[in-house]
Amino acid sequence: MLINFFLALKNTRIPVSITELLHLLEILKSRLVYADIDDFYYLSRMALVKDERHYDKFDRAFGTYFKGLEDLSSMIASMIPDEFLRREFEKSLTPEELEKIKSLGGLEKLIEEFKRQVEEAAKGEGKEKDKEGKGENGRGKEGKQRKGKKKRGKRTWDKRDYKAYDDNVELGTRGMKISLRRLRKLARTGAEDEFDIDTTIDKTAKNGGLLDIIMRPERKNTVKVLLLLDNGGSMDAHVKVCEELFSAARSEFKHLETYYFHNFIYDGVWKEHKRRMNERIDTFDLMHKYSHDYKVIFVGDATMAPYEITHAGGSVEHWNEEAGAIWMQRVMDTYDRVVWINPTPHDTWEYSNSVALTKKLVDDQMFPLTIRGIEDGMNFLTK
Repeated sequence: MLINFFLALKNTRIPVSITELLHLLEILKSRLVYADIDDFYYLSRMALVKDERHYDKFDRAFGTYFKGLEDLSSMIASMIPDEFLRREFEKSLTPEELEKIKSLGGLEKLIEEFKRQVEEAAKGEGKEKDKEGKGENGRGKEGKQRKGKKKRGKRTWDKRDYKAYDDNVELGTRGMKISLRRLRKLARTGAEDEFDIDTTIDKTAKNGGLLDIIMRPERKNTVKVLLLLDNGGSMDAHVKVCEELFSAARSEFKHLETYYFHNFIYDGVWKEHKRRMNERIDTFDLMHKYSHDYKVIFVGDATMAPYEITHAGGSVEHWNEEAGAIWMQRVMDTYDRVVWINPTPHDTWEYSNSVALTKKLVDDQMFPLTIRGIEDGMNFLTK
């Protein structure tokens, strides 16, 4: 059964290896848990999953595989896989993992040893229960309670508590903050208001035990970000997630400048959407004000008529003397790192000519608004 479970996790693209499986087997041999599906859930997640972004995938795979199972006693009878399963399992292993199993005596010996350990644990469990003593009418102390079936609430793995952690789902503010932290350049600046424990210990030791408290400036993220958000029209459907992105970025970046545009970048941007017609900021002024070391992040669905990008007068709000593509090229020439974050599903991009055009103009640095997409975008900006 554990081999089946291991393959089920591999099929959901959770990066589990034979090393993690062997660790789980070793822990089970020590009888840290036995015959309790809840305990096994926490134990197996701890042993097999090394990144919280895969917790939701693990919960779904666990719930599907162990559906209806109340305890693990049924694992004993089905511990050794059939010949087909054995071959499939070996196919999923790397040459290094196969060599490791071979050094342990082979897959057969590994499974047989584990089966023996589980059977011994089962016998030991039965003996312990016999020693607990019996109550009235030959029943145990909890005999009356055992007559009725124990009611269980919603299982932990069915609650989907880690849905927002999945690297392929849209983000909440917390997930965005975690992903945006990849874009960091830490430096100690400002007042010395942080206790430096290591230096304090070192100085105190050198002073023969006379306490010498050392303070230092706090490490802060010095990355400078220029955030440009598409506002209005088709982006109305993405208002909530863009608000969350703005909130997360504002908390993560000390040097953050935010401006808005509609559909595509032209000769002007604005700070407040309601005043976009009266208080527009010239894009040339924007590029002159913020130096080339700013990291530029565009956020928009890039969904529009292609002529809005390729032709003068393409803007639906005003007459633009030059095409949006020309303005985007100027941005690309001014700044070292530019990415475009798209809130629409990645698998729909191929059906939109305007998305393809935009993606090409930003040198293919377009990423979906998911945890994985944000992380990939931030990794590019840090290069």
